[in-house]
Amino acid sequence: MRKILVVVDMQNDFIDAALGTPEAVAIVDAVKEKIASYPVEDVIATMDTHGENYMESQEGQNLPVMHCIKGTDGWKIRPDIAELLDGAKIYEKPTFGSTALAADLKALSETEDIELELIGLCTDICVVSNALLLKANMPEVKISVDAACCAGVTPQKHLAALETMRSCQINVTNA
Repeated sequence: MRKILVVVDMQNDFIDAALGTPEAVAIVDAVKEKIASYPVEDVIATMDTHGENYMESQEGQNLPVMHCIKGTDGWKIRPDIAELLDGAKIYEKPTFGSTALAADLKALSETEDIELELIGLCTDICVVSNALLLKANMPEVKISVDAACCAGVTPQKHLAALETMRSCQINVTNA
């Protein structure tokens, strides 16, 4: 059984810049330890990626904070985490969940037995979106989320997202 780690959006804007929170800063060391516990070939990362026209998008209308604009410092993965991701496959995604990631992992699951673990930011937006997208595409693949390596927009939304994932048969660890 091959276990794959999916590191969701550990970008500067979500940690300590435009949309950063103390909770996001607090998980950085745990995230680094988790990444280091996997072989790099079994680590995949996502990057929230927007253009200068972000405020014109539906997301921008609902979350009017410029963030993760491609090429900016806020868009980049935090340097100490990026170093650990050297050699990992990285998906840029224009929205909460990555359909390309789901398609690629589904194709992989058809050729070998895999298990998925998700960590990252934000629990209640991009982590839950990717977890549910993966579960919908691969209902028989074991998917887990390490709550100690995730942070939500607020602590309450973090807990609510964990409960939503539990309800959808995603294993939540370290809650």
